Amino acid sequence: MEMTDNKRMLLSSQEIDRILNRLTSEILEQHTDLSTMVLIGMRTGGIYLARMLRDKIRATEGIELPIGVLDITLYRDDITTTNQHHFVRKTDIPFTLAGKDVVLVDDVLFTGRSTRAALDAMMDHGRPKRVRLAVLIDRGQRELPIRPDFVGKDVSVQPDESVEVLFDEKGKALGAVVEKRRI
Repeated sequence: MEMTDNKRMLLSSQEIDRILNRLTSEILEQHTDLSTMVLIGMRTGGIYLARMLRDKIRATEGIELPIGVLDITLYRDDITTTNQHHFVRKTDIPFTLAGKDVVLVDDVLFTGRSTRAALDAMMDHGRPKRVRLAVLIDRGQRELPIRPDFVGKDVSVQPDESVEVLFDEKGKALGAVVEKRRI
């Protein structure tokens, strides 16, 4: 992975794998009854991470947890205030969330607005018993009172920098980078 003056490596693929092993252990420690637990990945990076967590839980516990995909586009509070084009993609939660212990998975937590939108979107699929938030990277600088329950890595970056987790076409984590935003 080529780094430039504007881009620096934050996590390697091996570091991400180690972090996911730790997050899996933490999640399992706090969920003694896996019969009601489900994983919901937020588009796009959260989906890949949720799948990796599911695979690690299967390897350690021998249980295949239900997994869902959540698109928050229509629930965003900035959809009409940004110049970005927002494309609605498919939400795929093939089960009710009523009474479930949901682990909501995202790659990077920043302002908390995406998490708020995800909570709103999930309610269309039933009222969960409990929702826990798992993030690979928490970059701080919250605008809303959102706090993750499971954090892979806390980082401190400047407001004009972005944090991105990179994946290949099959959803394998390649690494995470910090990049100075172009204005």
